[in-house]
Amino acid sequence: MTSEYIHTPHPGTGPRRLGTVIGGSHSSGVDVKVDGDSSIEDIRVGSHVTIRSTSTRFFGMITDVSLKSTDPSLASQTQHSSNQLFIEILAGTTAYGVFKVRPRLVLPNVLGGNSEMLSKVRSVPVHFSPVIEASEADYATVFGQEDGRHFWIGSPLDIETKICLDMNTFVQRSNGVFGKSGTGKSFLTRLLLAGIIQKTDAVSLIFDMHNDHGWQGRDRERGLRPKGLKQLFPSRVTIFTLDAQSSLRRGVQFESEIQIPYADIEPEDVELLASTLNITDNGVQAVYRLARHLGRQWLKKFLEFSNAKDLNSLAEEIHEAPSTLSALRRRLERLERMPYLTKDSLADPLGSILDFLQRGTHIVLEFGDHRSLADYILVSNLLTRRIREKYIQWTQRAATTNQSEPRPLVICIEEAHAFLDSSIGAETTFGAIAREDRKNNITLMVVDQRPSSLDPDVISQIGTRIIYPLDNDRDIASALSGAPDSGELRGVLAGLDAQQQALVFGYAVPTPIVVKVREYGSPDSYRQLVDSAMYSASSSYDEKGRDLLFP
Repeated sequence: MTSEYIHTPHPGTGPRRLGTVIGGSHSSGVDVKVDGDSSIEDIRVGSHVTIRSTSTRFFGMITDVSLKSTDPSLASQTQHSSNQLFIEILAGTTAYGVFKVRPRLVLPNVLGGNSEMLSKVRSVPVHFSPVIEASEADYATVFGQEDGRHFWIGSPLDIETKICLDMNTFVQRSNGVFGKSGTGKSFLTRLLLAGIIQKTDAVSLIFDMHNDHGWQGRDRERGLRPKGLKQLFPSRVTIFTLDAQSSLRRGVQFESEIQIPYADIEPEDVELLASTLNITDNGVQAVYRLARHLGRQWLKKFLEFSNAKDLNSLAEEIHEAPSTLSALRRRLERLERMPYLTKDSLADPLGSILDFLQRGTHIVLEFGDHRSLADYILVSNLLTRRIREKYIQWTQRAATTNQSEPRPLVICIEEAHAFLDSSIGAETTFGAIAREDRKNNITLMVVDQRPSSLDPDVISQIGTRIIYPLDNDRDIASALSGAPDSGELRGVLAGLDAQQQALVFGYAVPTPIVVKVREYGSPDSYRQLVDSAMYSASSSYDEKGRDLLFP
């Protein structure tokens, strides 16, 4: 090991020495005794440290803190609790603090090392190895520095330095953003989408249920009106809308209004809506029979059966109970009240969306005032199913011809449990994408506050997870399922602040880390996000020094 890494920094000259290794194991982590000039109160679960052993530098996370004593009778000597001299005598010797460190990576033994030189931990540091706060250089070595592929997502708990995601790696697999309501999922989702726009060749299709991502939204909890992706990247993002009147009212610059013909609705779309529309299992089976019997226009034709006699005749033809068809028709009549659905239309929303995606333009589909769960499920599933069919065709064609594969696509869905419920998730279009469609160049960004409702097989396919605090044990267990040392990460997750802090682990980071998510919503934050071609100091201020781009 080089001498630059062996020395312990003097106070005020670098990262602090926190303690000394006194025991532990490879399977459970190492125990570190807090140094006498440090305090257990300053040791934070989720922080990172380096352990400088005789020939190896370990990089690890603090996963637990505890109090120890060499004298079992100390617990009964509470009468001395106000005796400062007594406390000072015992502190650090008879009574001391211990923290647990999970070493996860071996750092390079050279200055200026990079992430390609990292290796997994296969041993433990020797007794009495010093434990040092992780430095900016250590974080840069592990997580990279902001460049053409690394996107700054936030900072560690105890130091102001940038933690980056490898965005090229990020988009290669489906990803998840989980957290209870009000923790900041929407802000983080928008940040990640900005990173995809900035750092990758992939495109994104965002089903914007709450009109948050495309244009200026509203964050009532924080009192902000954050700008949307179209405002930050006007030439690279296009907005489609289901509700032109709503978009015009809010001043949204959109490409066109989406209209969907009845003929595009297939039984799978209705099956996903079963619980929302209160359709029974028998009703769902009847839908499939109707589609086989009536053809592509099954929904339009079925809704035209207006009297009991005709409905009974239809029931006899498809061997279905008249009462089932009658109840089903009443439920499906709700679709007639969705103004973006048209009985007779030559509209081809899919063709326009695909044209933009293949040109490298990111698409936000905002729902306007049509924000019921039924609206969101129907439109998102219908369009995604048809886009997936096209991507499979293009990918298969590319394998047998000289044509290039389709541009990688990330589909962002909120309220993901509606599409990936454990009872049906594995069978849906979205479930198929999560399981197998990396090979077809499609992945998901799953955003949800109830990960326990997601199909376990789908969760197992999520490459990178970013988790804010969650409400209950089932959600925590689901969000962490399959994670390395999930029991330890559970304790880390429990210690997060309600907002701004999130646990990140998986495919796009070399090791789990807690980050303070970077700001989104101020003019400075916007300037940090936009492309340099869009923003320069010489052109963005008027003669009075006012910001023209982000006032």
